[in-house]
Amino acid sequence: MFRVPVAANWSEAPLLLLETRLECENGMAHSGPKLPQNRISGQTIIDELIRNMELGRLEMGYGILLPCLFSVYLHPDDFARLAGVQDIIKEDAKRVLSARMAEWNAGKSVFRRGATRKQFRIAQSDWWIEFFPDTEGAVPPADVEIHSELNDVAQPGYRGAKTTLIEREPTVKPETVVRDRKSTRRMAEKIFAEIRYKDDSGPQTFLVTQNEVSIGRGGEDLWVDLPLYASEEVSREHAKLRRDPASGAFTLLDNSRNGTWLNGRRLARGAEEKVPERAEIGIAEVLKLSFEARR
Repeated sequence: MFRVPVAANWSEAPLLLLETRLECENGMAHSGPKLPQNRISGQTIIDELIRNMELGRLEMGYGILLPCLFSVYLHPDDFARLAGVQDIIKEDAKRVLSARMAEWNAGKSVFRRGATRKQFRIAQSDWWIEFFPDTEGAVPPADVEIHSELNDVAQPGYRGAKTTLIEREPTVKPETVVRDRKSTRRMAEKIFAEIRYKDDSGPQTFLVTQNEVSIGRGGEDLWVDLPLYASEEVSREHAKLRRDPASGAFTLLDNSRNGTWLNGRRLARGAEEKVPERAEIGIAEVLKLSFEARR
Protein backbone atom coordinates (compact mmCIF):
# COMPACT_ATOMS: atom_id res chain seq x y z
CA MET A 1 0.00 0.00 0.00
CA PHE A 2 1.28 3.51 -0.78
CA ARG A 3 0.17 7.07 -0.12
CA VAL A 4 0.02 9.84 -2.70
CA PRO A 5 0.68 13.40 -1.42
CA VAL A 6 -2.12 15.77 -2.37
CA ALA A 7 -1.81 19.58 -2.56
CA ALA A 8 -4.07 21.34 -0.06
CA ASN A 9 -5.18 23.80 -2.72
CA TRP A 10 -4.87 23.52 -6.49
CA SER A 11 -3.86 27.14 -6.70
CA GLU A 12 -0.69 26.18 -4.80
CA ALA A 13 0.08 23.09 -6.84
CA PRO A 14 3.04 23.61 -9.19
CA LEU A 15 2.56 23.17 -12.89
CA LEU A 16 4.88 20.17 -12.78
CA LEU A 17 2.24 18.16 -10.94
CA LEU A 18 -0.11 18.66 -13.86
CA GLU A 19 2.44 17.22 -16.30
CA THR A 20 3.07 13.99 -14.38
CA ARG A 21 0.96 10.98 -13.67
CA LEU A 22 1.02 8.34 -10.95
CA GLU A 23 1.07 4.75 -12.10
CA CYS A 24 0.69 1.61 -10.00
CA GLU A 25 2.41 -1.44 -11.38
CA ASN A 26 3.11 -4.64 -9.43
CA GLY A 27 2.28 -2.86 -6.17
CA MET A 28 4.83 -0.06 -6.76
CA ALA A 29 4.15 3.64 -7.41
CA HIS A 30 5.81 5.31 -10.40
CA SER A 31 5.64 8.91 -11.54
CA GLY A 32 6.16 10.00 -15.13
CA PRO A 33 4.37 10.38 -18.47
CA LYS A 34 1.13 8.49 -18.79
CA LEU A 35 1.70 5.02 -20.16
CA PRO A 36 -0.64 3.33 -22.66
CA GLN A 37 -3.69 1.71 -21.08
CA ASN A 38 -6.27 -0.74 -22.41
CA ARG A 39 -9.28 1.57 -22.14
CA ILE A 40 -9.82 5.24 -21.59
CA SER A 41 -12.28 6.31 -18.88
CA GLY A 42 -14.41 9.37 -18.34
CA GLN A 43 -12.33 10.32 -15.30
CA THR A 44 -9.14 10.18 -17.36
CA ILE A 45 -10.68 12.51 -19.96
CA ILE A 46 -11.74 14.97 -17.24
CA ASP A 47 -8.23 14.90 -15.73
CA GLU A 48 -6.79 15.69 -19.15
CA LEU A 49 -9.22 18.59 -19.63
CA ILE A 50 -8.02 20.10 -16.34
CA ARG A 51 -4.38 19.67 -17.40
CA ASN A 52 -5.07 21.26 -20.77
CA MET A 53 -6.85 24.21 -19.11
CA GLU A 54 -3.85 24.83 -16.86
CA LEU A 55 -1.32 24.63 -19.68
CA GLY A 56 -3.35 26.90 -21.95
CA ARG A 57 -3.89 29.79 -19.54
CA LEU A 58 -2.93 33.31 -20.61
CA GLU A 59 -1.86 35.93 -18.08
CA MET A 60 -2.92 39.48 -18.91
CA GLY A 61 -2.86 42.88 -17.26
CA TYR A 62 -6.15 42.50 -15.42
CA GLY A 63 -6.72 38.77 -15.20
CA ILE A 64 -5.77 35.28 -16.29
CA LEU A 65 -7.73 33.90 -19.22
CA LEU A 66 -8.41 30.15 -19.32
CA PRO A 67 -9.30 28.03 -22.34
CA CYS A 68 -13.04 27.38 -22.45
CA LEU A 69 -13.49 25.60 -25.81
CA PHE A 70 -12.29 21.99 -25.87
CA SER A 71 -12.28 19.64 -28.86
CA VAL A 72 -11.69 16.10 -27.58
CA TYR A 73 -10.46 13.55 -30.14
CA LEU A 74 -10.64 9.80 -29.49
CA HIS A 75 -9.80 6.68 -31.45
CA PRO A 76 -13.00 5.62 -33.31
CA ASP A 77 -13.35 2.49 -31.14
CA ASP A 78 -13.08 4.54 -27.92
CA PHE A 79 -15.49 7.14 -29.31
CA ALA A 80 -18.07 4.45 -30.08
CA ARG A 81 -17.66 2.79 -26.68
CA LEU A 82 -18.24 6.08 -24.83
CA ALA A 83 -20.98 7.36 -27.14
CA GLY A 84 -23.76 6.62 -24.66
CA VAL A 85 -22.14 8.49 -21.76
CA GLN A 86 -20.48 11.41 -23.53
CA ASP A 87 -23.12 13.91 -22.40
CA ILE A 88 -22.67 12.80 -18.79
CA ILE A 89 -18.89 13.14 -19.06
CA LYS A 90 -19.26 16.64 -20.56
CA GLU A 91 -21.58 17.83 -17.80
CA ASP A 92 -19.31 16.42 -15.09
CA ALA A 93 -16.29 18.00 -16.77
CA LYS A 94 -17.96 21.43 -16.87
CA ARG A 95 -18.70 21.22 -13.14
CA VAL A 96 -15.12 20.18 -12.36
CA LEU A 97 -13.62 22.94 -14.53
CA SER A 98 -15.84 25.56 -12.86
CA ALA A 99 -14.93 24.25 -9.40
CA ARG A 100 -11.22 24.29 -10.24
CA MET A 101 -11.40 27.89 -11.50
CA ALA A 102 -13.24 28.87 -8.29
CA GLU A 103 -10.52 27.17 -6.20
CA TRP A 104 -7.80 29.11 -7.98
CA ASN A 105 -9.67 32.38 -7.46
CA ALA A 106 -10.18 31.62 -3.77
CA GLY A 107 -6.55 30.64 -3.18
CA LYS A 108 -3.65 32.76 -2.04
CA SER A 109 -2.35 35.31 -4.52
CA VAL A 110 0.75 34.16 -6.38
CA PHE A 111 1.66 37.74 -7.27
CA ARG A 112 3.76 40.25 -5.37
CA ARG A 113 2.47 41.72 -2.10
CA GLY A 114 0.30 44.76 -2.66
CA ALA A 115 -0.49 43.87 -6.26
CA THR A 116 -4.09 43.52 -7.39
CA ARG A 117 -5.22 39.90 -7.37
CA LYS A 118 -5.64 38.64 -10.90
CA GLN A 119 -8.85 36.73 -11.47
CA PHE A 120 -9.04 33.52 -13.47
CA ARG A 121 -11.79 33.92 -16.10
CA ILE A 122 -13.15 32.49 -19.31
CA ALA A 123 -14.13 34.58 -22.32
CA GLN A 124 -17.44 32.79 -22.93
CA SER A 125 -20.47 32.47 -20.70
CA ASP A 126 -19.89 28.72 -20.26
CA TRP A 127 -17.52 25.89 -21.12
CA TRP A 128 -17.87 24.15 -24.47
CA ILE A 129 -16.70 20.53 -24.74
CA GLU A 130 -17.29 18.23 -27.68
CA PHE A 131 -16.10 14.72 -28.57
CA PHE A 132 -14.97 13.75 -32.06
CA PRO A 133 -13.85 10.43 -33.55
CA ASP A 134 -10.41 10.71 -35.10
CA THR A 135 -10.86 9.95 -38.81
CA GLU A 136 -7.24 10.63 -39.78
CA GLY A 137 -5.60 7.74 -37.92
CA ALA A 138 -3.81 10.22 -35.68
CA VAL A 139 -5.06 9.14 -32.23
CA PRO A 140 -4.12 5.63 -31.05
CA PRO A 141 -6.46 3.49 -28.93
CA ALA A 142 -6.70 4.45 -25.24
CA ASP A 143 -5.39 7.95 -25.96
CA VAL A 144 -7.13 11.33 -25.97
CA GLU A 145 -5.99 14.42 -27.87
CA ILE A 146 -7.43 17.77 -26.75
CA HIS A 147 -7.28 21.03 -28.68
CA SER A 148 -8.47 24.08 -26.73
CA GLU A 149 -9.03 27.75 -27.49
CA LEU A 150 -9.49 30.83 -25.32
CA ASN A 151 -12.43 32.08 -27.38
CA ASP A 152 -14.38 31.45 -30.58
CA VAL A 153 -12.02 33.54 -32.70
CA ALA A 154 -8.45 32.28 -32.28
CA GLN A 155 -5.77 34.94 -32.74
CA PRO A 156 -1.96 34.61 -32.93
CA GLY A 157 -0.58 34.82 -29.40
CA TYR A 158 -4.01 34.10 -27.89
CA ARG A 159 -4.28 30.35 -28.20
CA GLY A 160 -5.21 27.51 -25.91
CA ALA A 161 -3.24 24.27 -25.74
CA LYS A 162 -2.80 20.93 -27.53
CA THR A 163 -2.32 17.95 -25.24
CA THR A 164 -2.28 14.16 -25.43
CA LEU A 165 -2.62 11.52 -22.75
CA ILE A 166 0.12 9.27 -24.12
CA GLU A 167 3.41 11.13 -24.50
CA ARG A 168 3.50 12.09 -28.18
CA GLU A 169 3.10 15.15 -30.36
CA PRO A 170 -0.54 16.14 -31.12
CA THR A 171 -1.26 15.11 -34.71
CA VAL A 172 -4.89 16.01 -35.48
CA LYS A 173 -4.69 18.65 -38.23
CA PRO A 174 -5.55 22.25 -37.18
CA GLU A 175 -7.90 22.66 -40.15
CA THR A 176 -9.81 19.56 -39.00
CA VAL A 177 -10.21 21.01 -35.51
CA VAL A 178 -11.46 24.35 -36.90
CA ARG A 179 -13.93 22.63 -39.24
CA ASP A 180 -15.31 20.30 -36.56
CA ARG A 181 -15.62 23.05 -33.96
CA LYS A 182 -17.36 25.50 -36.25
CA SER A 183 -19.88 23.01 -37.57
CA THR A 184 -20.72 21.68 -34.11
CA ARG A 185 -20.93 25.03 -32.28
CA ARG A 186 -23.25 26.49 -34.90
CA MET A 187 -25.58 23.51 -34.45
CA ALA A 188 -25.42 23.45 -30.66
CA GLU A 189 -27.77 26.31 -29.79
CA LYS A 190 -29.72 29.18 -31.25
CA ILE A 191 -27.60 32.29 -31.73
CA PHE A 192 -29.60 35.51 -31.35
CA ALA A 193 -26.84 38.02 -32.03
CA GLU A 194 -23.10 38.45 -32.43
CA ILE A 195 -20.86 40.98 -30.68
CA ARG A 196 -17.36 41.68 -31.97
CA TYR A 197 -14.83 43.78 -30.09
CA LYS A 198 -11.17 44.12 -29.14
CA ASP A 199 -10.03 44.43 -25.52
CA ASP A 200 -6.78 43.72 -23.68
CA SER A 201 -7.13 40.02 -24.49
CA GLY A 202 -7.24 40.68 -28.25
CA PRO A 203 -9.99 40.53 -30.91
CA GLN A 204 -13.02 38.65 -29.61
CA THR A 205 -16.43 37.41 -30.73
CA PHE A 206 -19.28 36.82 -28.28
CA LEU A 207 -22.29 34.82 -29.46
CA VAL A 208 -25.51 35.87 -27.75
CA THR A 209 -27.49 32.73 -26.91
CA GLN A 210 -29.43 33.98 -23.85
CA ASN A 211 -32.05 36.67 -23.29
CA GLU A 212 -29.95 38.77 -20.92
CA VAL A 213 -26.23 39.51 -21.17
CA SER A 214 -24.39 41.43 -18.45
CA ILE A 215 -21.34 43.34 -19.73
CA GLY A 216 -18.38 44.66 -17.73
CA ARG A 217 -15.13 43.83 -15.96
CA GLY A 218 -16.78 41.58 -13.38
CA GLY A 219 -14.89 40.60 -10.23
CA GLU A 220 -14.46 38.05 -7.45
CA ASP A 221 -18.02 38.52 -6.23
CA LEU A 222 -19.66 39.61 -9.48
CA TRP A 223 -20.14 37.34 -12.50
CA VAL A 224 -20.72 38.93 -15.89
CA ASP A 225 -21.67 37.08 -19.07
CA LEU A 226 -19.42 39.16 -21.31
CA PRO A 227 -16.22 39.92 -19.34
CA LEU A 228 -14.22 42.84 -20.73
CA TYR A 229 -10.49 42.96 -20.06
CA ALA A 230 -9.95 46.69 -19.80
CA SER A 231 -9.08 49.52 -17.41
CA GLU A 232 -11.15 50.50 -14.37
CA GLU A 233 -12.90 53.13 -16.48
CA VAL A 234 -15.12 50.19 -17.42
CA SER A 235 -17.48 49.40 -14.54
CA ARG A 236 -17.66 45.89 -13.08
CA GLU A 237 -21.21 45.60 -14.42
CA HIS A 238 -21.22 48.32 -17.01
CA ALA A 239 -24.32 47.55 -19.08
CA LYS A 240 -26.98 44.94 -19.75
CA LEU A 241 -28.22 43.76 -23.11
CA ARG A 242 -31.75 42.30 -23.00
CA ARG A 243 -33.77 40.40 -25.57
CA ASP A 244 -37.56 40.14 -25.63
CA PRO A 245 -38.29 36.42 -26.25
CA ALA A 246 -41.63 37.25 -27.90
CA SER A 247 -40.44 39.82 -30.44
CA GLY A 248 -36.71 39.13 -30.56
CA ALA A 249 -36.03 42.86 -30.09
CA PHE A 250 -32.99 43.97 -28.05
CA THR A 251 -32.64 46.78 -25.52
CA LEU A 252 -29.56 48.19 -23.77
CA LEU A 253 -29.37 49.42 -20.17
CA ASP A 254 -26.51 51.57 -18.82
CA ASN A 255 -25.40 50.85 -15.24
CA SER A 256 -22.02 52.59 -15.35
CA ARG A 257 -20.15 55.56 -13.91
CA ASN A 258 -18.45 56.54 -17.17
CA GLY A 259 -21.24 56.03 -19.64
CA THR A 260 -22.50 53.79 -22.43
CA TRP A 261 -23.03 54.98 -26.01
CA LEU A 262 -25.37 53.60 -28.68
CA ASN A 263 -24.42 54.61 -32.21
CA GLY A 264 -22.63 57.67 -30.87
CA ARG A 265 -25.36 58.82 -28.47
CA ARG A 266 -24.82 58.57 -24.73
CA LEU A 267 -27.55 56.68 -22.90
CA ALA A 268 -29.28 57.98 -19.79
CA ARG A 269 -28.20 55.87 -16.83
CA GLY A 270 -30.85 53.38 -15.74
CA ALA A 271 -33.03 53.85 -18.85
CA GLU A 272 -33.41 51.08 -21.45
CA GLU A 273 -32.96 51.97 -25.11
CA LYS A 274 -33.98 49.93 -28.14
CA VAL A 275 -31.00 48.52 -30.05
CA PRO A 276 -31.14 48.40 -33.88
CA GLU A 277 -30.30 45.15 -35.66
CA ARG A 278 -26.84 46.59 -36.31
CA ALA A 279 -25.30 48.96 -33.82
CA GLU A 280 -22.08 50.22 -32.28
CA ILE A 281 -22.00 50.17 -28.48
CA GLY A 282 -19.45 52.39 -26.78
CA ILE A 283 -18.19 51.42 -23.33
CA ALA A 284 -16.80 54.34 -21.25
CA GLU A 285 -15.14 55.74 -24.39
CA VAL A 286 -12.63 52.91 -23.94
CA LEU A 287 -14.09 50.06 -26.00
CA LYS A 288 -16.44 49.74 -28.94
CA LEU A 289 -18.63 46.68 -29.43
CA SER A 290 -20.05 45.89 -32.87
CA PHE A 291 -23.51 44.37 -32.40
CA GLU A 292 -25.44 42.47 -35.07
CA ALA A 293 -28.73 40.67 -34.47
CA ARG A 294 -29.44 37.39 -36.25
CA ARG A 295 -32.83 36.52 -37.66
